[in-house]
Amino acid sequence: MKKALLGHVRQCLETCYTDGTLSSGIVPEIVIEVPTHAEHGDFATNVAMQLAKPEKKAPRQIAEILVNILKNNSELFEKVEIAGPGFINFFINKSLWRDSLKSIVLAGDDYGKGTAGKGKKVQVEFVSANPTGPLHIGHGRGAATGDAVASILTAAGFEVEREYYINDAGNQMDTLGKSVYLRYCELLGKPAEFPEKCYQGDYIKDIARDLITKFGSRYLDTPEDESIPVFSRLGGDIILQGIKQDLEDFGVVHNTWFSEQTLFDSGKVDEAISQMQQNGFIYENEGALWFRTTDFGDDKDRVVVRSNGVTTYFASDIAYHKEKYQRGFDWVIDVWGADHHGYVPRLKGIVQGLGRDADDLKIILVQLVSLMRDGVPVAMSTRSGEFVTLKEVVDEVGRDAARYFFLMRRSDSQLDFDLELAKRQSTENPVYYVQYAHARICSIFETATERSITPEDFSKIPLGKLDAPEEMALIKFLGQFPEVVEGSALNFEPHRITYYLQELAGLFHSFYNKHRVIGEDPELSAARLLLLKCTAQTLKNGLLLLGVSAPERM
Repeated sequence: MKKALLGHVRQCLETCYTDGTLSSGIVPEIVIEVPTHAEHGDFATNVAMQLAKPEKKAPRQIAEILVNILKNNSELFEKVEIAGPGFINFFINKSLWRDSLKSIVLAGDDYGKGTAGKGKKVQVEFVSANPTGPLHIGHGRGAATGDAVASILTAAGFEVEREYYINDAGNQMDTLGKSVYLRYCELLGKPAEFPEKCYQGDYIKDIARDLITKFGSRYLDTPEDESIPVFSRLGGDIILQGIKQDLEDFGVVHNTWFSEQTLFDSGKVDEAISQMQQNGFIYENEGALWFRTTDFGDDKDRVVVRSNGVTTYFASDIAYHKEKYQRGFDWVIDVWGADHHGYVPRLKGIVQGLGRDADDLKIILVQLVSLMRDGVPVAMSTRSGEFVTLKEVVDEVGRDAARYFFLMRRSDSQLDFDLELAKRQSTENPVYYVQYAHARICSIFETATERSITPEDFSKIPLGKLDAPEEMALIKFLGQFPEVVEGSALNFEPHRITYYLQELAGLFHSFYNKHRVIGEDPELSAARLLLLKCTAQTLKNGLLLLGVSAPERM
């Protein structure tokens, strides 16, 4: 509806410029908004105020010119009014709102999908935790965010691939190997000093036990420098398999698992550094190689290769993002922990150094999660290296609740995750509140089917019967869903979907508590069943975009 209105306002301006009632010829970026109060109409625009300066007229005078043309469109508008200093309020004909229900039924599972992406190829790289330990709840929020962003972009017409970058090169893998090897020796009765820098968690002992089961004491007398690389690889493989399983249980499946080590093995790191040197973005100073990140807004240049010849993580990132764009992605989206915010200008510099526009890289920052239990903070970690894993949270509250709670707030704002609230089967629990709305509608349709009153042809239902304020509010809000999906996609903000679903469930409950769906008037019952069919479809479509189920019974 909003897009149709936007077209009419543009056409109105063109008419005014053609007939001379307006003279600047300027068509600004027209903003159409939904007023906070229903009495101000279905939509409003400030376009008259935007044109006041170029037209050298008072906003209300411009608004009057536009309204005199717009109000003649009796098929679209019930009325058009001027408010305040020059706002234009639009009241859409109720018949058009009601007819929009039929388009929702027709679209079905595709309702909300659009073409804004125009097939643009996008990669979403997310989670990408080091394979040195299990996923914790912070990784869970990143996983839910990346997966939901990918789903919403797909719904908006983008061609999307999900990728996990395996950080399997560098010191952390050596530390993992040493940690597992020392626990292996310890369990076989060969005590060894366990340094603080080694990984302290009990999962290291579990891995060591697995390797004892598989290899026995084979490595007990093997020199440590020969054993550690083996334990790094074996330990990393075990942890990575656990990560894959945890993500699958969480409803996240990546198209590609990309190994950092392959960038070194294939020579792509050296190749990328060489290209950047030739292009003048990397220079040598005091035996080290530096990237000119200050040219791109960073506070200082960054080392790519140290004077001892050892590369930094920055070198891998150059090669990795070069490789991404070589695969033909128009946009690359990286989902990071918020502690990496200072790294954004550096990576933007890499992208520009590769000859791409800085906007071809999108960074989504994900803030920390505070775990609560009935409002009381839960200890997230201890000095022994134990922490709350994603698996533990999913096992306790379920996949649906975990995903929904992770997506309830903007990803770059801190999140309080209350375990007891997430398990509660009451309207206090946000995900239960939304899912219950869907299940309740399914129950109503079961009753209608039992009484043989479910309409076979929804196109023949007299929708004029729907006129109560709660009915019209629900109809109008359902019409906003495609726009919400598009806005969520283009701004990489899945929380917009959770906000929408929460409000939609509230509007449904308000309607249901006041009006009887199956009553004595068969035409009114049929119309209300159509309204609820559209509501259930929209709830389901929104939940599925978040990776959350839409149960028919609860």
